[in-house]
Amino acid sequence: MGRVTRRYPVLRLRQGSLTRAPDTVAVEEPLEVRLNGESFLVTMRTPGEDIDLIHGLLHSEGVIADPADVAAARYCDGAGPDGLNTYNVVDVQLRDGLAPPEAGLRRNVLTTSACGICGTTSIDQVVQTSRFVSDQSFRVASRVVLDGPQQLRAQQRTFDKTGGLHAAGLMSVEGQMLCVREDVGRHNAVDKVIGWALRERRLPLSELILCVSARASFELTQKAVLAGLPMLAAVSAPSSLAVELADQAGLTLVGFVRGDSLNVYSHPDRIVVESHEPIPQS
Repeated sequence: MGRVTRRYPVLRLRQGSLTRAPDTVAVEEPLEVRLNGESFLVTMRTPGEDIDLIHGLLHSEGVIADPADVAAARYCDGAGPDGLNTYNVVDVQLRDGLAPPEAGLRRNVLTTSACGICGTTSIDQVVQTSRFVSDQSFRVASRVVLDGPQQLRAQQRTFDKTGGLHAAGLMSVEGQMLCVREDVGRHNAVDKVIGWALRERRLPLSELILCVSARASFELTQKAVLAGLPMLAAVSAPSSLAVELADQAGLTLVGFVRGDSLNVYSHPDRIVVESHEPIPQS
């Protein structure tokens, strides 16, 4: 749809000299999700892969567990001025017999591109809600984890143009990036890859690694746990709540994956160093 980036005139200062030139920025627009015609939530996102985003978001919210739970999803006509389709409102028809959340339990607030859960879940609730048991037999070479950010960065096409998007990717133990998505919201990027995996009937993601270009926040860790992932690798720092959730849920949480170094905050036995010896427990 050509709506991922936009060009704006800017005033640039370079080495003391001012010039005017166009600049490319990432698009951020609201997406309203309706369930069976009733408003469910609004999230700020970068347009593109909206159906993946919606599947991942509804999965993390506990609304759906299988792609068959979504009977149809379509953009709503007449949502904009003069009855035009803005492609910012999607109505999801749930399968027969699957009821949407009760009105009192819906998150009827604006979710910003920086917030994925807004305090809706505690650690205990996430662990209890997850349908999948963490696979403790999962092992991956440290060199594969270290190479994840480079592989992720190589597929950030829109970031190359704007410098303004987060990315998430699902990587195999052989180091193959199976799916990469970008978005202004880091939680949206994760929802997009998990939504893709759900639609491909790949859940639980017990043999894959979730790589993210941002910090490992609680909401990203939550989404990884709910998708059955054994490992989350981030280029930046985790939060304390993310570490606590990962430890309790059996997720290997890796942060500061940069160059030839990384920090393992929970369940380090899944990472095998080049000598084929597991990283020692603390």
